[in-house]
Amino acid sequence: MNDNIMKQFKKGILELLILKLLSKKEMYGYELVSELNRRGQETLSVKEGTIYPILYRLEEDGLMQTRWEQSPAGVRPKKYYTVTEKGLLFLNESYMQWKHLTLTIVKIMEAENEN
Repeated sequence: MNDNIMKQFKKGILELLILKLLSKKEMYGYELVSELNRRGQETLSVKEGTIYPILYRLEEDGLMQTRWEQSPAGVRPKKYYTVTEKGLLFLNESYMQWKHLTLTIVKIMEAENEN
């Protein structure tokens, strides 16, 4: 598959997937990347450098919040992310729009010639 096409497809959906995972439980950044890669297998391979700008934007927009957890001495503290009520509303509305769009695309792509 063309890598540029796949990048464009993933670009808009990563916010939704992040919010969905965080709606189930809070996670720290690396844990979130690992879970996205595990669930997405080879189709949805993401890197930390891709996720963190999205996390910052989601927090800035009030769709999620963060908290720091101190770790044992010598270990860096972890920043945990969780979805806000506003984020849950955004997730549900966006998912409905995405679902409607993808069903419409499938309908058009799989339609017989209508000449």
